[in-house]
Amino acid sequence: MQIDNTTFNDLSIIQHEEEFSIFHRLNFTQTVEGREWLLKYFTNPFSDLQQITQTQDIIRNILSNLDAWPKAISNGTLMVIEKFYDSGVDAIPAAGPVNALTYRFFHVADYALVRYSISHFADFVRGIDALVNLFDAETAPLLVRSYLHRARQLINKPILAQLANREPKQRLSAGEVIYYGRYLQYEFKSAAFELMSIYGRFDAWYSMARAMKQFKLTFPEFRDQPQPLIDASQLYHILLPTPVSYDVKLDKDSNFLFLTGANMAGKSTFIKAVGSSIFLAHLGMGVPAASMKLSLFDGLLSNINVMDNIVKGESYFFNEVQRIRDTILKINDGKKWLVLIDELFKGTNVQDAMKCSTTVIKGLIRIKNSLFILSTHLYEIGEELKAYPNISFKYFETTVHGDQLHFSYQLKEGISNDRLGYLILKREKVVELLEKL
Repeated sequence: MQIDNTTFNDLSIIQHEEEFSIFHRLNFTQTVEGREWLLKYFTNPFSDLQQITQTQDIIRNILSNLDAWPKAISNGTLMVIEKFYDSGVDAIPAAGPVNALTYRFFHVADYALVRYSISHFADFVRGIDALVNLFDAETAPLLVRSYLHRARQLINKPILAQLANREPKQRLSAGEVIYYGRYLQYEFKSAAFELMSIYGRFDAWYSMARAMKQFKLTFPEFRDQPQPLIDASQLYHILLPTPVSYDVKLDKDSNFLFLTGANMAGKSTFIKAVGSSIFLAHLGMGVPAASMKLSLFDGLLSNINVMDNIVKGESYFFNEVQRIRDTILKINDGKKWLVLIDELFKGTNVQDAMKCSTTVIKGLIRIKNSLFILSTHLYEIGEELKAYPNISFKYFETTVHGDQLHFSYQLKEGISNDRLGYLILKREKVVELLEKL
């Protein structure tokens, strides 16, 4: 699925502020290698339904074995192995008592590093063997079996079996240090890195399974159909500690959602909840919803946090226009897109924004093979748009009691004409402060 950097940032999928990042929230990897693989999955959502269902099957399989997941391999294990190969230890001689004693006394630092590393190699081989045995069944997904078959080939060596069968705390003799060390240094290097890569994939899948269990996510049901579809029940935003859920449905007959409501009523959160859930579905993961049916989307685009560019001398409004222009050029290809637009044309005056917004909406609704969610404060343009049958109108309600605002965060049918900016200004004592100047 196509997704650009702007959309990644708008939906908080990957951010430097980790506490606001979906990736960080769902990252349960135990190794750096696993984290790198999980990041690869997150930056390359699938465009192929077979890959999605295959990943769903893998995660289901891991979920059923989650409590038995091998504990022998840690991030420290892989770090030690990488350091062993990167440190450039002095040449390890062939096995023999004289060579062992010579290496021990004349290469003290390297000998100590080799001896220390061997125990971590033993843990690594034990962990890979346990992983192979855990999933080595005909019921495991084909991709899982193929990687584990390769892993079994790589560790199926008598010397590695001998190393793995040693008591973990049993001290190595000098002869054993150069015996195992020489093999690991000169004959096992390429296999070790291939095995670490294989384990990284499994660690990433393990993380996805852990996240699904932790946050009680649900596998979505993909419909293999030419028309776009989102039909979700009790969908919510994965980053919120106490979220409010929504029911949302968009299809070919009602492919444009016109969303209104006051500031802080929940429009942006709703848009991001839908977008991030569609993204997670295209990773093969579960989604934060009671249920979801959807079509495969070719791309996901957002227009939420547009910025001006002082260096280039580009105004906020100019960049809004450029983003809309780029969006139109991308989605006018007959493919299925989900387009999310939050508060279009904030960078110009109200009358200009109304005219520009109406023009853009009337153009976008001609694109029948994509779905659109657009939020706006410009409720006045809604009446004119009611003439178009494929536009649905929803709003978030706000009630006022005295100077207090109450938000239900519930989607309702219709158009909101709430404008509460001055009330918020007054409630926060800004008006009072200004009067005292």
